[in-house]
Amino acid sequence: MSGEIKMGNKPVKEREEPVVKVAPPLDRAYVHWLAKDLERVHGYVPKKPRAVKPPDHYIEYMRMNGWLDLDLNDPDLAHLFNQQ
Repeated sequence: MSGEIKMGNKPVKEREEPVVKVAPPLDRAYVHWLAKDLERVHGYVPKKPRAVKPPDHYIEYMRMNGWLDLDLNDPDLAHLFNQQ
């Protein structure tokens, strides 16, 4: 020592610790059941879906931006209107 008096803790070397993520083994029967259940739930399509009316503030916002302007004589939209 060269006559210096140091007080306190010595600085510790920082070291990186590897982080290992390990997934537990999955039961094959459970995974199969889960896949079929998700397919059943998310693949469901109602036979006669009802139209959903958006909230009034959405409609107002869409009107202000001109998103609700619709030309009923547009040939691209003719298939949407059954005129018999």
